[in-house]
Amino acid sequence: MFEFSWPWAFLLLPLPWILRRFTASTEQAKQRLRMPMFAHFSKLAPSLKESKQKTNWFEALVWVCLVIAAANPQYLDDPVTLPNEGRDIMLAVDLSGSMTEQDMEYQGRYVDRLSVVKAVLGDFIEQRQGDRLGLILFADTAFLQTPLTRDLDTVSQMLSESQIGLVGRATAIGDALGLAVKRFSQKQDSNRILILLTDGQNTAGNLEPDEALILAREEGIKVYTVGVGSDGRGGFSLFGMGGIGGSSIDETTLNKIATETGGLYFRAKDVAGLQQIYQELDKLEPISDENETFRPQIALFFWPLAAALVLLMLNQLYVNIARLLSHSGKEA
Repeated sequence: MFEFSWPWAFLLLPLPWILRRFTASTEQAKQRLRMPMFAHFSKLAPSLKESKQKTNWFEALVWVCLVIAAANPQYLDDPVTLPNEGRDIMLAVDLSGSMTEQDMEYQGRYVDRLSVVKAVLGDFIEQRQGDRLGLILFADTAFLQTPLTRDLDTVSQMLSESQIGLVGRATAIGDALGLAVKRFSQKQDSNRILILLTDGQNTAGNLEPDEALILAREEGIKVYTVGVGSDGRGGFSLFGMGGIGGSSIDETTLNKIATETGGLYFRAKDVAGLQQIYQELDKLEPISDENETFRPQIALFFWPLAAALVLLMLNQLYVNIARLLSHSGKEA
């Protein structure tokens, strides 16, 4: 279907006539009103009445084309209905200093915990078609890096760009949980899930985990907690051999948060442990919402603009030819 986005632009069509009618002086009213862009044509045009009339037609057509372009003509294709169902999933990722410990094996070598989290969550994000994802990063405090969105590429990019020390080196688990509750409070009718990944215990922040747990439980938010880090001491840390090995994880608190909100606690000692959450989340029934409908739009404004440009060129060509003919007639 063809339509104009801004049909009110056609009210500008009589503007040149109105300006000539009401703003020109008595002496100027006898002269033809010319648009500023055509002012130089007046000096070049011959004095012949026929030439002036033809130039008037060119200018009028150019003005009509410009008004049509301003009305933004476009073609609307057939409506497309998108199914609108899925889950609202917030990812809360620990950026504390201990996440630099290289005690997790990935692709045949020991790497730091944050790198493993990025790799596994990156794959997880790609598979969440239909879900809305958000990203919270926390250390000394928690902040929202990406609000809930279906733009999975942006969420993945923000996760990959996160760095240790961005918000300190401590661990504010309570603040991360509380921030997720705050962001979820506007989505009462959705299947709201928080995935909280950490390798430590609450050592910073303004909100205790137990206080944030009460808020999450009241809001009906399901929390999946993941303790990241191996039990062994055979990996590497930033300070050489013998990583700390994940012994500082407060599994009691993480398990309590998950259990009391209807979620699950995972102990991710390796990549396989992190990937377990895939199967559990796929079992959740997505919440259906009203379908979203949109109509593909094809902009057509450049066609009248191109026509105006061609008319300007033809008008200039006509004026030049008329001037040459006029000079030739005078010399003869």
